[in-house]
Amino acid sequence: MDVVFTRTGERRYGVTVTGPGLDPRGMDPAPGYDEHIPHDLVHYVVEAELKLSGGLYGRAAENGGGFLLLGDLPGRRERGRRQRRVKKRDAHLRRRDHAGAADMERSERLAALTDTEWRRRRAAARGDRRPPWVVPPEISAEDGRAIDRIMPRLDEVAARWNALEVGESLTFTWPHARPAT
Repeated sequence: MDVVFTRTGERRYGVTVTGPGLDPRGMDPAPGYDEHIPHDLVHYVVEAELKLSGGLYGRAAENGGGFLLLGDLPGRRERGRRQRRVKKRDAHLRRRDHAGAADMERSERLAALTDTEWRRRRAAARGDRRPPWVVPPEISAEDGRAIDRIMPRLDEVAARWNALEVGESLTFTWPHARPAT
């Protein structure tokens, strides 16, 4: 499965998921735009680096996930049928795999913690001080090890994302955390 993150505007990005046997899906605009690195890109790096097959992108690889169908569909009725099929597949994946729920929860938690820690470290490297009312989240030892493992990849991906012009993309092949293009 390929996951493509495209800078679609000055303050917009889109995500497209494609692959053999998969209905093309995506979001444009995708939520959580940030000038340094979009939220969904942080999610992808976390899930790929930690091989969380039950997270958003692991589910998308099994034709599930929370992405909307794309492409030239014959009409609203067919689009609705296909969207219901994706929802049914998601429900099946949730029932089949309790680890998926744990992976999804872990992905959400680690994406938020990693994003916060990445920004904190960047600010510290620049000599910026955080406002006194901002308290960093408490991070368990296990999450701290995972974040330390993810951080170098996030630095690499963020630099590549920031170098993109509007209309350019980063393409990843699941479950690899390094961009293919």
